Amino acid sequence: MSSFIIAEGIFVEFPIYENSHRSLKKAVLNLTTGGRIGQDAGRHAIVRALDDLSFSFRDGERIGLVGHNGSGKTTLLRTLSGVYEPVRGKLQVRGKIASLLDVSMGLDPDATGFENIYLRGILDGLKPARIRDKIDEIAEFSDLGEYLNLPVRTYSSGMMLRLAFAISTSIEADILIMDEWLSVGDADFSLKAAQRLETLVGNASIVVVATHDPGLIERVCTRKIGLEHGKVIADEPVARPVAPEAPGVPASSA
Repeated sequence: MSSFIIAEGIFVEFPIYENSHRSLKKAVLNLTTGGRIGQDAGRHAIVRALDDLSFSFRDGERIGLVGHNGSGKTTLLRTLSGVYEPVRGKLQVRGKIASLLDVSMGLDPDATGFENIYLRGILDGLKPARIRDKIDEIAEFSDLGEYLNLPVRTYSSGMMLRLAFAISTSIEADILIMDEWLSVGDADFSLKAAQRLETLVGNASIVVVATHDPGLIERVCTRKIGLEHGKVIADEPVARPVAPEAPGVPASSA
């Protein structure tokens, strides 16, 4: 069954309570936030983070979201992941989603590494039997050894990220949602993590990644969408660089 994401005129808004009378603060917010300032029916100030977005993502597409900080990239990723719900419009998603927006989200500092593997697996919708099938592979990839028997609060930040990354990237998904390309741990682990990300991207039907890196867009993406103040201002295919012709090889003739 084909995966897809279809958005039809979606809006995402955040109300700002008890600040609507502060015209100076509203003016500053209007300049410094990505969304536009308005009022809801109760005349509360609102930030419109996504403004009437319509698009469709289909099998085989790798979409890069670009734009300045506050343009709506992360809000869109969170909306696609189900964290935010549009206040208007229609969003249809078919396919299992893996979200790498905050890989450390959901870790319990008082639980052991092994217990956190189970907890995160359940949060991601896996059944206990499926988690048991994956636990050895996750443990091996994390390189944490006996530390997995200790509470996560005893871990360094790097160890915690390694565990979270190993868990988050162990789930097969049709749709992969990413906020920037992840870099985790020391040089050896970062290389292993990069290889796993490449495999995830290659296996996913649809990839949506927000980034400021033009090189990543060129290397990974087939389509680039530009956002500004929560609106789409550009939607275009990504041109692949043409490989130089080998020396001494004549051009083919018709």
